[in-house]
Amino acid sequence: MYLFRPFRFNFPRNPWSWLVLSNCVLLVALACGCHSPQGSASGSGGSKKSLTVGVVFDSGGLGDKSFNDSANEGLKKAEKDFGIKAKYVQSASAKDYKQNITAMAQAGCNLVFAVGLNQADALKEVAPQFPNVKFAIVDGDVDAPNVRSLNFDEEQGSFLAGYLAANVTKTKKLGFVGGEELDLIKKFLVGYTAGAYYANPTVTVLPAKYVGDWDNVGIAHAEALQLFGSGADIVYHAAGRAGLGVLTAAKEQGKYAIGVDSDQDDIDPGYVLTSMIKRVDQAVYQTIEDTIQGKFTPGIKVYDLKSNGVGLSDMKYTKSKIDPKVLAGLSQVKQDIISGKIKVPSTEAELAAFESSLGQAKPKTGS
Repeated sequence: MYLFRPFRFNFPRNPWSWLVLSNCVLLVALACGCHSPQGSASGSGGSKKSLTVGVVFDSGGLGDKSFNDSANEGLKKAEKDFGIKAKYVQSASAKDYKQNITAMAQAGCNLVFAVGLNQADALKEVAPQFPNVKFAIVDGDVDAPNVRSLNFDEEQGSFLAGYLAANVTKTKKLGFVGGEELDLIKKFLVGYTAGAYYANPTVTVLPAKYVGDWDNVGIAHAEALQLFGSGADIVYHAAGRAGLGVLTAAKEQGKYAIGVDSDQDDIDPGYVLTSMIKRVDQAVYQTIEDTIQGKFTPGIKVYDLKSNGVGLSDMKYTKSKIDPKVLAGLSQVKQDIISGKIKVPSTEAELAAFESSLGQAKPKTGS
């Protein structure tokens, strides 16, 4: 229950005073630029000493059913479990990153997340200006005493997706659509290609398509249609919100898509073979927990298959259609990656060496 003390406010009679007052209010609103996470009551249950956490979302924003939404899930869970005060701001474009990260630090946030590789340069500039604020960046690498870099072995989860796709395809042609042609996105493609080749060397991964950003659903849809038209019957995307166009194209063509980051299987049930889940929510949640417990450390923290930081969805709409021998083989491949028996490549050079090491080995389908 909140108690309010009655007060009297003397309204200014001078019209210029009104102008100054209204401008001050506007500036305060712009400087904050934050909101409570959807579906949660920010700070309800937090004490005066409660941790205040800010999140700067990447372009694509909330509702992408992918990268940003996953980060938000981690924030909401931490808010519920720990009673933190949560703020967020969405970035319309790259030019917003610096001002948004700065605004979060100035708004009293103790911990600020920059979601996305493209925010690295902005964070490198802002973090030293706020030495008492802790920062974390998802997918970036920022070397600073108050920054934790949250990275993932996307190639490991993608290897499983490629292995599964190579065992399910009927045309022996697979496709891939990326958001931007970055080294990070190539990790998805390399792992996917390696997994497919490991399962069946006769399977072809067609030349990758790139949207050019993370928002344009229409371009991703068109690129996927081209891949399906070239004979692919399964297309994997790593394109954020834009990748929703790939899922739509798969449904229209009666083919399969493979989702990414979050579990996208239920977006178009039966047409999403699986999703390569990247536990951004887990990384956000654990970093908040570490901060609360005084265990926050700077440097790089990697989430891999062993830590359940990446992996495949439960395939609740497609699992019954997959040969049990393939599922058994998939399980064994997962264990072989975790044990180190299979060293998954993450670069194009490593992929070439990996394929060379396999030679013309018989298809490994788990049978």
